[in-house]
Amino acid sequence: MSSFLQLAARAVRDAQYLLFTAGAGMGVDSGLPDFRGNEGFWRAYPPFQRLGLQFQEVANPRWFISDPQLAWGFYGHRFNLYQATSPHDGFAILKRWSEKKSARVFTSNVDGHFQRAGFAEEDVCEVHGSLLHLQCVRPCSDAIWDATDLKIEIDENTFRAKGELPRCPNCGGLARPNVLMFGDSKWRSDRSDEQLERLDKWAGNVSARQMAVIEMGAGNAIPTVRHFSESLQRQGATLVRINPRESFGPTGTLSLSMGAKEGLQAIDELLGKT
Repeated sequence: MSSFLQLAARAVRDAQYLLFTAGAGMGVDSGLPDFRGNEGFWRAYPPFQRLGLQFQEVANPRWFISDPQLAWGFYGHRFNLYQATSPHDGFAILKRWSEKKSARVFTSNVDGHFQRAGFAEEDVCEVHGSLLHLQCVRPCSDAIWDATDLKIEIDENTFRAKGELPRCPNCGGLARPNVLMFGDSKWRSDRSDEQLERLDKWAGNVSARQMAVIEMGAGNAIPTVRHFSESLQRQGATLVRINPRESFGPTGTLSLSMGAKEGLQAIDELLGKT
């Protein structure tokens, strides 16, 4: 472990370009719930255990049609939680590193915490969308709008939404978060597509061999982030994979079996000694 830590610190120090890739494990150190397995999901949302609903079943756009209060209860609660939770100290470490290098972010998280930590909107790619943006459920158009000031009241006993639900400003119909759900054919991906296009343009204009990819909390259950990190590794980038359970990777991966914050703090401490 110590040798991988030393190599990870060297990779960050020597790289001209940094790409920070993050999955759900990145938010766990901020106090956000871990949905890994039914136990983690049901511990965070007990009413869904009583209903026998798993995360993949609840995170489905069909509920916005069949039971909007349940759908907005789940996503509204997550929105409120993300807004009330501060990004952990690891985000500040990444932001500080980014001020000395050319850096970008690729994340499957929908919490907006990289922007909250000070990263510029144009430097972040949220490949699965953002809970801080809304779209029409139908959808009646391609419109995606900001939801930073959204107010959703939740019954904490049932996790169902109360009161008026968000509406589409164009057609007056029900609105939903602009996030990719399971079995989702209605997600408007335009915003995420534009972000990915910007990231691809940046990556295409730099040398991967001069890049360090710092991946945090990205598991195999939904491997979007891991696949993206490894695509840069195949082009010559150094991959540092920080994950307490699934830190393994292709040959050459610098595997750190730690949580995101712990791993970043350990690397940063070594950087401070060089």
